[in-house]
Amino acid sequence: MIGRISGRYALRSLWRHPRRTILSMVGVGIGVAIGLIATSWMRGGTEMQIRAVSESGAGHLRVVPKGWTARRENTLRLPDAPAIDGAVRSIPAVELAAPRARVNALLAFGNRSAGVEIVGVDPEVEQRANRIVFKSRLAGRYLKPGDQNTVVVGRTLADRLRVDLDDDLYVTLSGPDGVRSAMLSIVGVLSTGARDLDAGICHVNLEVMEKISGYAGIGEISILLDDYRRIEETRRELGRQFAGLEVLSWKEVNPGIAANVEGDRGFMRALVAIIIVVVGLGIVSAQLTAVMERRREIAVLTALGMRARQVVGLVVIEAVSVALGGSVIALCIGGGVAHWLATRGVDIRALMGEEFGFGDVLLDPYIYGDFGSWIVFYALAVSVAATVAASLYPAWIASRVEPADALRT
Repeated sequence: MIGRISGRYALRSLWRHPRRTILSMVGVGIGVAIGLIATSWMRGGTEMQIRAVSESGAGHLRVVPKGWTARRENTLRLPDAPAIDGAVRSIPAVELAAPRARVNALLAFGNRSAGVEIVGVDPEVEQRANRIVFKSRLAGRYLKPGDQNTVVVGRTLADRLRVDLDDDLYVTLSGPDGVRSAMLSIVGVLSTGARDLDAGICHVNLEVMEKISGYAGIGEISILLDDYRRIEETRRELGRQFAGLEVLSWKEVNPGIAANVEGDRGFMRALVAIIIVVVGLGIVSAQLTAVMERRREIAVLTALGMRARQVVGLVVIEAVSVALGGSVIALCIGGGVAHWLATRGVDIRALMGEEFGFGDVLLDPYIYGDFGSWIVFYALAVSVAATVAASLYPAWIASRVEPADALRT
């Protein structure tokens, strides 16, 4: 009975000063909406960067020979690669598994030369797994299964060597039996739009890689998952199956992008925390004013038998009511903007120009926000948590009101 009466009293008290109550709700709503928009942007940006890294060759996960992390030698090869490849593809979370082999070489045409990392690929898988292939402009054609002594290079590399389609490149590299050489015919030229990235593109078939390098087998399997949030779960499963190998995440393959993602997350979290603190201070001020205005009423309620915890409950009920109103406003404002970010995206070409490469990663020109049912829980949780936390001090002040002193004044 007392709880029902307390609730009715608290709600009625809110509308004694409707302007202050509405302004408090709007303040909470705007603050939480900004946090919601920032979180949507952060989650979308994080997903975009992870997708860009993983689809640019790193994979969400990468299976490599033991000792690769310490030595990072391109000549290392996986033992029993077909069995490993089959076991990887059998895992339900795995969407694509791209086998590759790498070797450092020198390309030459006439008196011009350039150092490059040649990548041996499975053409059919690579065209689905590598955005450097499926998102780039291609002059000529990409590799086909069974191609012999053919190569696809990047536009910057082709310009540097002054070569074009059907020209033959002289390749020199170090094999297990000494210096080896071969001739490769250019069948395609890829242009990503990022000059530095184009300078490092040199793809051949895995069979051609074995023949020209002398190193048999594959050096890595890059894995794309159906959901990047399953990285650690899948990594543990692969670790149990391949105890003699190393299973790396995209963070270990590309620590530069990983540091950038963590930096963005830290900045956004700090920004959201600052916004919530500012909103909380506003709520403290409004509720403290309301408590001081009602000291005599609280004194009467206390004199009639209301306990301190019930007085605290009054203030908390008022705070929760303001939080619920603020969360609705936050969903209307922040949810609308988050939906726009998720469907329309933000064009970052104004910031980056036409260069969408970062190291060996091909980025997207648009960043899309994240939108889903999580925004409802976010708005409710942040609104209630921030407002209730802000109401604790005014509630404590209200619980310490002395009836005799308040009524005498």
